[in-house]
Formats: sequence, structure tokens, C-alpha cells
Amino acid sequence: MNRKLVEGFISALGGLLAALAFPKFNLSFFIWISLLPLLYFSTHRSPRRALALGFLAGLAFNALLIYWIPYVPAHYGQLPLVISLLIYFIFVAYLSLYWGLFAYLGARTTAAFPRLGFFLLPFYWIALEYILGRFLTGFPWGIIGYTQHQNLYFLQLASLTGVAGLSFFILLFQSSFLYSLQFRRRKPFFIVLALILLIHVWGYIRLRQPLADTPRFTVGVIQGNVSSDIYWEMVPPQTVEDLFQRHLQLTHQAIEQGAGLVVWPEFSVPLCFSCPYGPFPYLQKTLTSLAQENEVTLLLGTNEREEAANKPRFFNTALCLQPDGSFTTYYKMHLVPFGEYTPYPQIFSFLKKVTHAIGDITPGKKATLHHYQAYSFGSPICYEIIFPSLVRQFIQKGANFLVTITNDGWYGTSSAPYQHFAIAIFRAVEFKRYLLRAATTGISGIIDPYGRVIARSQLMTTAVLTAEITPLQGKTLYARLGEFLSLISLTITGAFFILSLRQRKP
Repeated sequence: MNRKLVEGFISALGGLLAALAFPKFNLSFFIWISLLPLLYFSTHRSPRRALALGFLAGLAFNALLIYWIPYVPAHYGQLPLVISLLIYFIFVAYLSLYWGLFAYLGARTTAAFPRLGFFLLPFYWIALEYILGRFLTGFPWGIIGYTQHQNLYFLQLASLTGVAGLSFFILLFQSSFLYSLQFRRRKPFFIVLALILLIHVWGYIRLRQPLADTPRFTVGVIQGNVSSDIYWEMVPPQTVEDLFQRHLQLTHQAIEQGAGLVVWPEFSVPLCFSCPYGPFPYLQKTLTSLAQENEVTLLLGTNEREEAANKPRFFNTALCLQPDGSFTTYYKMHLVPFGEYTPYPQIFSFLKKVTHAIGDITPGKKATLHHYQAYSFGSPICYEIIFPSLVRQFIQKGANFLVTITNDGWYGTSSAPYQHFAIAIFRAVEFKRYLLRAATTGISGIIDPYGRVIARSQLMTTAVLTAEITPLQGKTLYARLGEFLSLISLTITGAFFILSLRQRKP
């Protein structure tokens, strides 16, 4: 059989196995071996050949990981399926370039530094994951460290390094194994293995350390199980009223279970709360009465509006309503490109002519904190939870716990809601904070600072979750230093790539 075809098949197979390590497949052990073909070709093939094989592995990985993307523009944007698939394939190809570039860098530097090159590979990977999370608005979804969301011992490393640390050791484990085979030296591999085992032992010890248990208060999370079709299509006012009443009933259930703070999902009030016209005063009166009569604080997902000189501005909002009728608003800062706004409008303005699926939301400018009793909390909205540097802004301002609201109903019962929930677990561990997650159709949950899921709903169900949490202070190493590992990796990657270009070929 043709060698190139065999290599291509093996590369693609490795990419598929890596994707199977993510939710909802959750075959997480695959990530510890699935990158071996990619690493092998990155160290044993020419840069050009490595680039092609890396790109192919990335195609297989990303195509399976985000297979759910074409449904959204086809169903909600009413684009022809062919165009939706074309958008999907272009996006997958873009993401796969990072895999190809990684393999190219590996081949280039191992040719110049045959032994050291194996141990540079994890730094290259982390550097590229960091760029992926920022370039062209960023999409840090397929970060391989997220596959370990159920490995509570290893997960604790995120409090020191963020998710990047887990990705680093996953790569280091496999690259050191290849090094031991290539140069018949087992010591480096066993040192890496010992380090990973020590991290697990440390994680075990950390999990046995009790969290502060005072003060404690009960919180509630509401999942109304509202289809995204309701928000997208023109529905009778009575339908909106019925959904509103459903959320009120669920809120009363949470209050009966002792909740003093009740969280509704993103866009659960698909109207402007603060606007003094239309049906909005009715909303204000009903919700304000609910908060006052029950002495409860409500966090609501609303669509706030501000009048501007040319046209009104709309904000995807987390609005915190207090028992005394006062409220604070956080406007979503990192919007979903091609969903909530059009990035680079000078290039993509034509898209609004072919679909009505792209919104015109205005981004917020600051990480506003809300308050419950004497404590503060941050409320990243939906997509924002995948950006740890954004969530870190709330912690830097003094947030004692985190609340994220989302609408994952766009993706049905696909892997997307499971992947999104797994990412949220990391934010709780990275900053050692309780995290509440309210999702329109699921998955909602309450997560403790060690990543343990205290309460969790199922998809496509109506649910009320309640639990006691403790507001925490203090900052983890990751909260203090941020993406230090990624910045170190970027520096090392740039330095050794330049050195490899200067190094004469043997």
C-alpha cells in the first residue's frame, strides 16, 4: 500500500481519537495516546510533509469535535444546507491550520535540535492554543486539556496554570515517550511520568482539604426548557407570557427550597427590563414584586436597550434585581461572531444580505460585578465562559463566586452543550470559586471550587437546582499570574523557530 496513504490514514485516525476524548463521548484516555502519530510525523518527516499530515489530523479532529455547527446557520439563519456546510468546512480548515503549523514547527526544530526538539513540542502546542484563543476574535474550544474535566485529581493543576498546564503535560507525556523510543533513553519519560503522578497525588491531597463553610447561603438555578425557536420566530404574545409564567413558577419552587439568590438563563426575559414602554413596565412590576415580597435577589437574562443618536443600541445583559427594586447590569463584552454581530464588516457586510441570522448587539465595555448580601459575583454570559482571561477580570475586581447564564438550545442534543459545560468546570477550579450555570434548555449546574458538580440538570428538561455555597476570597496562582505558561511558551516558540532557521541543515 502507498506509504503516503497509510500515513494520512494514521494521522486522521489520531485526530478522530483525540476528538472522541471530548464530551459527549468522554473517552478521555484517548487524548494520552491519540497525538502520538502527529508527534511522530512532526519529528520524522520534512517540514512540508509534516505540515500536510498535521493539517489532515486537524481536519479529522475539528470536523468531529464541532460537527454540530452547520445546523445553526441552516436552521436559524435559513441558509441553504450547502452554504452552511461550506461555512463549516472553511472554519474546520482554518482551525486545522494550527495543527499543521504545529507539525511544521516540530519538524523544523527537531531537524535543527534532534534531541531538544522533542521537549519543545509541548511549548509549541501551548503557544498555538494561546493564539487560537485570541486571533480573529478567538475560538479556544478544542483545547485538549478540557478532556480531563472528569479527572478531578489532575484537574486541580488548573488552579496553578489554567487549562494550558493540562494540555502541556498531555503533550509532554507523549513526546517524552517518543523520545525514549527514538534515543533508547527511558529516564526522561519516567521523570515525566513521575511528575504527572505527583500532580495527581497533589490533586488528591487538595481535594481532601475542606473548603470554608461559613458563611453559607442557598442559591437556585432555573432551567425553563425553552426552545430557541421561540426566541427566533415571531410567536404570539401569549406564548411569551406562558414562558414568563413558567419561570415565575420555577422561581417560587426555588424560593420554597430556601434560595435567596435565583438565577434565570440567558435571554430568559427576551425583552428590555428597564425600558419604560410597551410590555416592559409589566415585567418590571411583576419581577420587582416577586423580589420584594420574597426578599430574594434575581439574576435575569435580558435584552437591554439604550437610545443613541443614530439608532438604538441593544445589549445582551445579565441584570441583577435586588429586593429593594434597584438593579445592576452587566453587558456581554465578547460577542459571538456572525451570531451577535458581524466582525470585520468591511469584509463580511454582504452576509446580512443573504441571512437574517446575524444580530446587531453592542458589546459591553467593563466587567461589572453584581451583589448578593455583602458579597460580589461576576456573570460572564454564554460564550464568554470559554475565555479564562475575561472571567479573570471579575476575579480581579473581587468576585466571591461566579454565575454564568447561557442559551445552548441552538445546538439541540448534540455534543456542544456537554462541551460547553465541561469548559465551565475549569473556570471554577482555575479561580477557586463556586460557579452557578443557568442554561435555557440545559445543561445547568452548580459546581464547587474543586470542579465537583454539586447539582446538574439534564438536557431538554425543566429543572430547579438548589444548593448551599460559600462566597470565597483569595486568589489562586493562576488568578494572580494569568497566562504565564502560555506567554513563556510563545517566547520559547519564537526563539527556537528563529534559531532553527539559522541552523544549518546537517
